[in-house]
Amino acid sequence: MSRIAILGGGSWGTGLAVVLSYSRRKHDIRLWVRDPELADSIEMQRENKKYLPEIPIPACVKASTDLGQVLQEAQIAILAIPSAHARGVLVQALYCIPRDAAIVSATKGLEPATHLRMSQLITQIINARFVPCLAVLSGPSFALEAASGQPTAVVISSEDPALAAFLQEEFSGPTFRLYTNDDVLGVELAGAMKNVIAIAAGACQGLGLGSNSLAALITRGLAEMTRLAVALGGKRETLSGLAGMGDLILTCYGALSRNRHVGFELGQGRSLQDILASMTMVAEGVGTTAALLALARENHIDLPITQQVHSILHLGNPPREAIRAIMERPLRRE
Repeated sequence: MSRIAILGGGSWGTGLAVVLSYSRRKHDIRLWVRDPELADSIEMQRENKKYLPEIPIPACVKASTDLGQVLQEAQIAILAIPSAHARGVLVQALYCIPRDAAIVSATKGLEPATHLRMSQLITQIINARFVPCLAVLSGPSFALEAASGQPTAVVISSEDPALAAFLQEEFSGPTFRLYTNDDVLGVELAGAMKNVIAIAAGACQGLGLGSNSLAALITRGLAEMTRLAVALGGKRETLSGLAGMGDLILTCYGALSRNRHVGFELGQGRSLQDILASMTMVAEGVGTTAALLALARENHIDLPITQQVHSILHLGNPPREAIRAIMERPLRRE
């Protein structure tokens, strides 16, 4: 029986705890929750009423605010923390993580201040003690649907094929299917960029635009994602798979998408400040947009959709004006 530590008691951290409870292998699962009241509530009521209500949490999952206790003797440590807060949690956890533990990032975003991917951030911090065994979990996976037992397929990516195969076996279950992939960079950039495109998709829907507009946006959004990922060393085929196109479709169309919700409300005329104040969970695309643009500038890559999303989020540009700016760009080959 493997001991799995999950850092993050939000919807995805909790959802993973539930999903992995029903995997083919038996697990002892520890869930680190920042809020003591929420941790107590999960323990007593076997439910995360704040982030994943009405989903029973199995008895094999133990919630705690004690990082040392959660990480003690863990064979696998999963990071499911919003990207803006990941560094702080990792620094706290540094001397608690066992040297032989596999570390898995389940966070889809870039650190806003440094533009680092989560695997880069983990390596930077953990290298103070040892060289981490790293993998990335990504793909089309709403926490509620996965935890409800709906069939879900995702990607486990690592530069170490043996580690990817090990985690594939440990995590797979009757409704949770994993595919291995060695393109960590491509998987992580896809997971970050699809959130930005989803904000644009939501804005189109909030403005009342139809299927033509949304199909064009998603297709060109995928092209934009692929352009940046390949320029930085990722593989084109990764962007056409589950971590790329699969997650993009889910996030742009799915009613449970937080990033789509932000875009929709912006399209309806609400301010970003009001939208974020009304949300319990984090929409990663809001903080990731500027980081992606910085990466693109450093590598001389054009990201017109991301640029316009940034103008809506941070410069106050009306969504309809942003769409006009995209449509009026110089004509070119596909």
